[in-house]
Amino acid sequence: MPKKSKKSTKRTKPARKAPRPAAKAKPTPPTPRTTYSIYQIDAFTTRPLHGNPAAVVLVDKAWPSDESMLAIAGETNQPMTAFVLRGKGKKIPLRWFNHQQEFELCGHATIAAAHVLFTHEKSKGASLTFSTAAGDLAVHHDDNLYVMAMQARPPVRVRVTNDLCAALGREPAEVHVAGDILAAVFDNKRAVHELAPDIARLARLDAKGIIVTAPAAGHDFVSRYFAPRHGLNEDHATGSSHCILVPYWAKRLKKNRLTAHQVSHRSGEMWCELRGERVLLGGHAVTVGHGRITV
Repeated sequence: MPKKSKKSTKRTKPARKAPRPAAKAKPTPPTPRTTYSIYQIDAFTTRPLHGNPAAVVLVDKAWPSDESMLAIAGETNQPMTAFVLRGKGKKIPLRWFNHQQEFELCGHATIAAAHVLFTHEKSKGASLTFSTAAGDLAVHHDDNLYVMAMQARPPVRVRVTNDLCAALGREPAEVHVAGDILAAVFDNKRAVHELAPDIARLARLDAKGIIVTAPAAGHDFVSRYFAPRHGLNEDHATGSSHCILVPYWAKRLKKNRLTAHQVSHRSGEMWCELRGERVLLGGHAVTVGHGRITV
């Protein structure tokens, strides 16, 4: 008889369970972004695409970080970007940046900021006061002429150096200095118009900025302004340089009220007055753009 088969006593292993799918990572919430109102203004001119352009950014509650303001200034890609802090009392906080650094004073961007507040924000009254790193700046508004009062900086005559002559490509009749700004004076406006300086050599001079100026017909004087050490080969229309130019020309021409023409390729016009230790500087402004920037 055939033998009965024995049942296997070997235990079978249970089937291995399939691995659980990995838990889905929770999505990272987006970084909060802030939207600002921004204006594009041409200052020291009545014509769009002339004068000196500036972006004006309106800020509520608190300043962005300095890094953010530098980045926004780089994004606007303008010679200067003004940041205005709204709703902070009678004195309005104002700061100025380009893509490289913060500035202590900028005339044309102050005119631009005042234009935005008077024209688009409907500021009441005929004047307002900005609180800045350079002190309080009052701006008066009358028929689209914005007049601000700044501290006069009378220059002192110094000797003409070979390095300056080589950088300018011409020898000026006189050279004056106010702080870290050089002012080279020529005998006629043609020399200023035709000047083609060596920007690399200008940047090696021990000066934050270099003004060139001369007497003129039609205006009391003309000027140009170069600041390559601060990322500005030539400025279009410079308010702060006139804190130096107005005391010089007022003394030389024996008159306190002056008209000025900055003869860059965009050009700019200023109405100036020396009043004691203050320079009153007036200019027009025109809006060329308005929008929003989200960062």
